[in-house]
Amino acid sequence: MTQFGKALARTETPIPGLVVFDLPVHGDSRGWFKENWQREKMTEAGLPDFGPVQNNISFNDKVGTTRGIHAEPWDKFVSVATGRIFGAWVDLREGPTYGTVFTTELDPSKAIFVPRGVGNSYQTLEPDTAYTYLVNDHWSPTAEYAFLNLADETIGIDWPIPLDQAELSEKDKNPPQLGEVTPIPPRKTLVLGANGQVGRALRDLWGGRADVEFATRAEIDLANPVALPEARRWRDYETIINAAAYTAVDNAETFEGRTAAWTINATAVTELARIATENGITLVHISSDYVFDGTKQGEYSETDPVSPLGVYGQTKAAGDAIVRTVPRHYIIRTSWVIGDGNNFIRTMANLAEREVDPSVVSDQTGRLTLTTTIAEATQHLLEVRPEHGVYNLTNGGEPMTWYEIARSVYELGGHDRERVSPTSTADYFAKATTPIAPRPTNSVLSLEKIAGSGFVPTDAANELPRYLESLRQNTTVTPH
Repeated sequence: MTQFGKALARTETPIPGLVVFDLPVHGDSRGWFKENWQREKMTEAGLPDFGPVQNNISFNDKVGTTRGIHAEPWDKFVSVATGRIFGAWVDLREGPTYGTVFTTELDPSKAIFVPRGVGNSYQTLEPDTAYTYLVNDHWSPTAEYAFLNLADETIGIDWPIPLDQAELSEKDKNPPQLGEVTPIPPRKTLVLGANGQVGRALRDLWGGRADVEFATRAEIDLANPVALPEARRWRDYETIINAAAYTAVDNAETFEGRTAAWTINATAVTELARIATENGITLVHISSDYVFDGTKQGEYSETDPVSPLGVYGQTKAAGDAIVRTVPRHYIIRTSWVIGDGNNFIRTMANLAEREVDPSVVSDQTGRLTLTTTIAEATQHLLEVRPEHGVYNLTNGGEPMTWYEIARSVYELGGHDRERVSPTSTADYFAKATTPIAPRPTNSVLSLEKIAGSGFVPTDAANELPRYLESLRQNTTVTPH
């Protein structure tokens, strides 16, 4: 019998993510009323903001009508409009809880959230039972489904009405046993820009994971954003990491470069943001200190207003603004990125070995960011799931100029640091014959927020000798 007057409340089950909700039902002599699904109240009570796209109703004439154990690649919010059911749910997802069973009765005053990959079944306990459910994806012939035998002895569901007396479809009479079911895999992570410095670091960290895909520009090209909607079946993805970008800061000041920078860093990011929003995907986006003009005294925080100087910085600031509209997003704002590829440290080390005495700018200040640090921080954010938003990320320690860093590279390589001489940015580029992008003179980012989430970056001064040693050994360095 439907219970009136209960407060909205949630109850966890032994199956992770499978949550029962008590629903307030208000009744009198005329009948009753309830808010079956109310987004604001229910997300506050712990219901995932799962973005339903369809509402289905299954009407059952008879007591004992039994629907089979089906697991689909979408989430469901199940309730009863009239009547009463005995529900049974079986975890058919890959992982340690595979095969876990939960059963309970549902009437109009109770509902249950069923996460993707959990097998769902029920048996009616009253005639004229209307079973209703919201889903957050449409049926697809290419999606992966799982079916389980209602009478499987290994799960031992105690059906109120014996199955030989119940009303079953022919399809539900002979599905496979638990040992024959192919578990539903987790939603995947897609890394864009897999051949870039950050992409390579993520490949080193996650290359052995079956749930992570790495896409190079040849496979998914952000320079062609109109192709993105059809590039993947996006409902199969939990996370997109956008490690791709147009980073040729000087060439971005040319006509061709300006178009490419805006296409890749803004237009394509707009399409990624739309895809992520529509499919409930977490979008991780790598940003840059170039969104600031560098005139601030002291460290830049995540809340400082952006004021980019050049086209590259403008496109990155635009991309950041777009990503912030995605309900689930992390913007990782970095500076002076160093990894497996062409970069300042590699250049200085090569110059030192070739006995070149360089002039290096001494009026730009910041901290190095090892790509391995970016990879580890990305993993941290996705595991810990702090509040969504912008997170500054560099390695720690005292800020340095490019000139000071170059001197350290020479010294650590066994060369005379005095061979490096200082110069100003203006003098360095004085004889340039092609457009030169303006650089922020202060690129120092505050690390308080990322540290507050539990990730404390290692000191850049400690990472530099290890990185140089990795260059000598041609191996990838990993922070402590």
